[in-house]
Amino acid sequence: MALALGVAWCLFQFAIIVWPQQPMVARPVHLFFALTILFLTTDGPKWLNNALVAVSAAIGGYFLWSAQRLADRVEAVDPILPVDLIAGVIFLALLLEGVRRCVGWSLLALLLFTLFYGFAGRWFPGWSRFSGFNLDDMIEIMTMTTNGVLGVTTETSVQFVFYFLVFGAAYAAIGGGKLFIDIGLATSGRQQGGAAKAAVVSSSLMGTISGSAVANVVSVGVFTIPLMRRAGYSAVQAAGIEALASTGGQLMPPVMGVAAFVMAELLQMDYGKIAMAAVIPAIAFYFALFAIVDLGARKSGIGTLGSEHAVASAPILPRLYLLLPPVLLVAMLASGKSATLSVVIAIGACVLTAYARRESWLSIREWLAVIDDVAKQAAQVAIPIAAIGIMVAIAVQSNLALRFSSRLIETGAGSVHAALLLTILGCIVMGMGLPTVAAYIIGAILFVPTLIKLGLVPLCAHFFVMYYCVLSMITPPVALASFAAAGLAKADVMETGWHAFRLSLVLFLIAFAFAFDPLLLGQGPLPSVLAAFAGLLIGTGAWAIALVGYFRGNLSIPERIAFGAAAVAGILFPTFSTGWVAALATVLLLCAWNGFAKPRTRTA
Repeated sequence: MALALGVAWCLFQFAIIVWPQQPMVARPVHLFFALTILFLTTDGPKWLNNALVAVSAAIGGYFLWSAQRLADRVEAVDPILPVDLIAGVIFLALLLEGVRRCVGWSLLALLLFTLFYGFAGRWFPGWSRFSGFNLDDMIEIMTMTTNGVLGVTTETSVQFVFYFLVFGAAYAAIGGGKLFIDIGLATSGRQQGGAAKAAVVSSSLMGTISGSAVANVVSVGVFTIPLMRRAGYSAVQAAGIEALASTGGQLMPPVMGVAAFVMAELLQMDYGKIAMAAVIPAIAFYFALFAIVDLGARKSGIGTLGSEHAVASAPILPRLYLLLPPVLLVAMLASGKSATLSVVIAIGACVLTAYARRESWLSIREWLAVIDDVAKQAAQVAIPIAAIGIMVAIAVQSNLALRFSSRLIETGAGSVHAALLLTILGCIVMGMGLPTVAAYIIGAILFVPTLIKLGLVPLCAHFFVMYYCVLSMITPPVALASFAAAGLAKADVMETGWHAFRLSLVLFLIAFAFAFDPLLLGQGPLPSVLAAFAGLLIGTGAWAIALVGYFRGNLSIPERIAFGAAAVAGILFPTFSTGWVAALATVLLLCAWNGFAKPRTRTA
């Protein structure tokens, strides 16, 4: 039954591209499919699952029956019928149960507290107090308008996320994922630290089609973690490197993570522009990780693969035609085509590409397996982000977001740097127990208005918040990507999380650079963008040298401090400023001095 519903869901999603439906039809039907498939495919007593499916179908029927009335009614003017209240309460209960099954108690507890705040706001102290809602108001806002669970977050799932999940699953099925892993081995496998470098390259490429850190860990780590173990890395080291490399996939265009699609909706920008803006942050992320892996391997002398392991599983050249779908997707997004049109054409390219050579042919059974996988993934995404609409609606309706913004500015004494540090802390703490998209949406509501008031460009403020929400995936005590990698490596979960966190220190300054410099998000003349990009890479490389303490030999403490100070200045000073030029010149002089004037050999 789940497969049949998955096929029907795919048919519906592609049908609404040709025959668009009003939001009060498309969004509830989307969630009907998500709820029923979720309840059919997750653990629970069979009788309960069947009952939940039946109730979900009844709620779907209510929305179809009431669609025109809900679309035409005037909020806070037209009456709320008893059937609306009953259906609304049941709908919210189904969503909350779906969140519990998808994410667990962390997000559910936060949603329940938010609902409690919505009803009991008048009893909260100080700046958080507001008049509160009664049941009629709550149901109307949450389920009868496009402001609550049927709002911007669900629209993101309907219009973007579903199609990109189809693309990622189809591309992996035709062999694209395996090609990426083999490219990583071919380009880095024979180098010093080649096993870890192959993991970084493979995960970055996989990130172009999978915006899920955990999915990236599972699909790539099953190959790269054993390779790293054979090359001399400990289980904790191998798992930590793979966790961090996979986490960066949420920043890697063109697919990125769900948070990027929500950002496009919140900023009312075309998703293609968001994806293009993410190019430099994503490359800087992986450059920094590659640099620290390389320097660490040179310092310790481990990580080199034997010749029998450092080769691709099959010749790469005959399979390069598999790059057509992602290249086509990037080209269409860069040319300004809509994200939905671009990804649908890329999906068509996957289907055609599958039959370009006999080796990549997929049978009907295999295509059905792709659809089944897509439906399960889409349900796991659609339910939590729809439920997050509860938090968005209450934060907006209660004016909590603006009042929190004012308090944050007061706490930081009006300093943008203090506000950025508090934002980092808030994003990482929230992300410890929440999916990235949930942490990002909360951060966008609570922190972004403050950062904009303090002078940041809206796009920079949103990217800053998303960047640290992404990094929260490897931050203990709850680090989902680290947990997944530790399971594959049979490593201690907490040790893996802390090792990944230590590695991530090389990445923490990158977001400060683009927070103040829109050039690093591609906003400006191309020569200036390239100069800013080059400066960021130089500064990031120097920061990696300072953290590892190695550059053609072990560095002394004063040398590490010099590299670190120059790196921080190069990253934080505005592009083309005197401080920026001086800092980058200092980095280059330090590299020249340590690389040529005083060459040294590695000491293990």
